This record gives sequence, structure tokens and C-alpha cells, in this order.
Amino acid sequence: MEGGSGSSSPCPLDKGFSDQIAVLLSPPSPESIKDYYDELMKTRKCNDLKINFSNSSGKAVYAIKEFEEGELVLKDQILVAAQHSSNKVDCLVCSYCFRFIGSIELQIGRKLYLQELGLSANKECKESLSRFPEKACTRVLDDIKKHSVSNGSHGVGSSTYTNSKDNSIPTEVLHSLINGNMSLPYTNLFALPSIFDCPGGCKEEHYCSKLCADLDWESFHSLLCTGRNTEPSKRDAILQFIEHSNGTNDIFIVAAKVISYTILKFRKLKRLRLKENEKRAKLDETDFPLLLEAWKPVSMGFKKRWWDCIALPDDVDSSDEASFRMQIRDLAFTSLQLLKEAIFEDECTPLFSLEIYGHIIGMFELNNLDLVVASPVEDYFIHIDDLPSPEKEEAEKLTRPLLESLGDEYSVCCQGTGFYPLQSCMNHSCCPNAKAFKGDEDKDGQAIIIAAQSIVKGEEITISYIDEDLPYDERQALLADYGFRCMCQRCLEEMPGM
Repeated sequence: MEGGSGSSSPCPLDKGFSDQIAVLLSPPSPESIKDYYDELMKTRKCNDLKINFSNSSGKAVYAIKEFEEGELVLKDQILVAAQHSSNKVDCLVCSYCFRFIGSIELQIGRKLYLQELGLSANKECKESLSRFPEKACTRVLDDIKKHSVSNGSHGVGSSTYTNSKDNSIPTEVLHSLINGNMSLPYTNLFALPSIFDCPGGCKEEHYCSKLCADLDWESFHSLLCTGRNTEPSKRDAILQFIEHSNGTNDIFIVAAKVISYTILKFRKLKRLRLKENEKRAKLDETDFPLLLEAWKPVSMGFKKRWWDCIALPDDVDSSDEASFRMQIRDLAFTSLQLLKEAIFEDECTPLFSLEIYGHIIGMFELNNLDLVVASPVEDYFIHIDDLPSPEKEEAEKLTRPLLESLGDEYSVCCQGTGFYPLQSCMNHSCCPNAKAFKGDEDKDGQAIIIAAQSIVKGEEITISYIDEDLPYDERQALLADYGFRCMCQRCLEEMPGM
């Protein structure tokens, strides 16, 4: 099996399991697509939409009722997603649903403390923050809590970390905010869910509830956990994989979650069959359908090899394109080898082929909707600013120094990459009738699609994959990275020569 761009694959599994890989990557039949999405729409109670499939245009979403401008069209749950590694320093969120957790005080104190650490820490600590942002954050905050206990219940005392900015906050105040020993005015109006730890005992993942912790464990995290119950050699391998991902491209972490999801679902399906006394020990022709069934939700996403579909950067000359794409392929192979060392499962060997890995990453390149959750810290400071006098002046005695120290970064939202199974079926238009939108009530990582204009019954629902305000040529150039030329009504009208 070729590795793309005219070069044979460096991964021996691509050749050894080529037949099974071809089946996994073959487009689902129209019947299976219809059955899958009919069941998904029924489960999620999306009674106002339907998904149609045609060989010419693929999947498309249609309205089966009228929508008024601004009306909710779709609330789509994530199939798999991950917060960007660099964003973990700014936002503490649930690792499953991506709600902000803890308290406003913790969010502010944690962010400022880590901000100061990044400014004043030595090179080794900066590199640690870059490679293991969440692990470094957790370690530092654990140190604060231990230090606070040894210095009294109020969390105030000297610190080895000093503050170097003129408008910065005393370290003991940050300790108190983080430890819950200091309350800011009106934060009771912005209560956040309590923090639940990882069931496996790792310090990298946190949750808003036991339900989210258990769901993440069962669906993804149990194979990727670096907690106390993980075999040391596997833990080291997982950490090496994470380090490589954080240092290169954290899209690899999302791809790892897809493979983990498929393996865990395969195990579940096999357990169900074992209960029926149909015992089979190895992956063979009779077990392969179980892997196909576990893979089905992923099979529905449009895919190409990552190194074939990734946009050529502006600083790479077209004469160097082939070399660039081979470098991207080799980067993916390095990541895959590290992941294979960490979570390889013999019965699911085809999942660890470069061909499958490249297509998983390519699926996110072509289908992902940015994961965005607005920060409650921004809402909090807006509330303070809107208070009447003298309440505002009194509150700002405490909040103004914090806001000034945060600067422009006070409103950073949770950011990540996600795959949304229903939203990914929506086709592009440069004059879309729907758009992604998050309201004040949308507190988690679900994709929210609303009507950008009136939509009539039977009309296809479209969104824009790009900035539709760009000129025709720029829009077409960006859409070429998605593998198609847009022929929407607007593009037909603006096409040169028309």
C-alpha cells in the first residue's frame, strides 16, 4: 500500500494488513450511512433535521421544518476532542465535556500564578511547561497547597516564586485564591462545578462530575492514563508520546483518542460476544467485523491522508512540496511508533498502521470544528464593570488589580479540536444559511449551529468552512485545501468571466 505522494510507506503494517486497512478505509455504503445517521438522529432527538447521501455530493443535512433567523438548528455532541496543550495553562476545564471547573478564584489565581512562573522560572521549567503543560501546572499547584498547609490555614507565607511585574499580585494572594481561602465579590453568581479527579489517579485530567470522569475513562482515557495503576513501562511510553505531541502537533493526541476509543469499543463488543459463548482469541475473519463495528462512527467522517491534504504553508516553495509532505508523513510515523509502544493491542493491529493513522489525522484536518468554550472569568469581570456605584467601586478594590495583572489575556476561552458527527455532514457555502454560535447558556464543548437566515422546509443547511467575507480568489484557494471548488450561487455570480 502506498504511503501517499508517490512514495512507499515506511510502516510495515501498511503492507502486512493492506486488505483489512482497505476495508476500514472504504467509504460506507449508502445504506449503512442512512442507518447510522437515522439511529444517531433518533438517539439525539434531532427531529427537525435529516441527512441525505448522494454519490455526487456525499452527505448533506436538510431541514424538515422551517427555521427562523437565530433559531437553534443543531446542538451536536462531540465524538472525540481535546483541549489544545498550550491552552491548558490558561483554562482549567473538564477533560470530557470541557466545562470550566473549580471556581472563578481558582481560574484567576491559577492563571496568574502560572503566568508569573513562565516569566520568572528557569529555562528547564519553561521547557517543562511547553512539553507537559498540564503536568507542570498540576505539580506547581500541588506545591502551593503543600506549602500553604505548612504555613497555616490561610495559605499565606513566603514563596520561592517571586513576582517580577510592577502591577503583579502578591504571591500569597494567589496562593489564597487557588486554595479557596480568599473569596472575590459576586463570584457566587458564577459558580462552577467542583473538580473530580481522574479515576486512574493521573494528574493530567480533571472533570466536572463523576459521570464525566467515568465516561472519559470508559471511552478514551483508560488506555492513555499515566496514573498509579498504569504499568510503568506503558506510563513512560505514554508520556513520551505526549511529549512528542506537545512539541510538534497536538493533533496527534486527538488521533490517539480515536484509536483508544475504537479499541475500547472493540473490547466491549467482544465481551458481549464472549457472554454468548462465541469465544475467539485472535483477530481473524470472524473477529474483524467487531473491529469494523467499533470503527463505524469514525468511518463516517470524510478522510484523506494528512500529508496529502494539509495546506502547503506560505513559506514553503511549491518546488519543495513533495519534500514537505514526506516530512509531515515521517512526523506522523514517529508519533505512531511512540503511540504503538504505549497502547498497542494485537487484536486491533490495523489501527496502528500509518495508513489508518494518517487518515484519522486527515479527518480532523478536513472536518474539525474548533472547540471553543467561553471563559466565565470574562463574564465575571463584565458583571463587575456593569455594577452600579458604589458597589462597583467597592468590588474593584479587589478585582481591578487582578484584571490589570491579567491584561488582555483575561478573556481567553477554552480552545481545542473536535470532531462532531452531525456538524461534519453540513456542506459549505459562501452564502451559508447557518453558522456556529455559542450563547451565554452554552457552557460546554458541544457544537451549536443556529440559522443565519430564514430556512424553509426541505432546504439544505449549509455553513461556511472559511471566512466568507474574503474575495472570490482567496475563498477558492482556501477551499482547495478541502479538496473541492465551490460552486455556490455567490461563487457562480462572482466567477471571473461570468
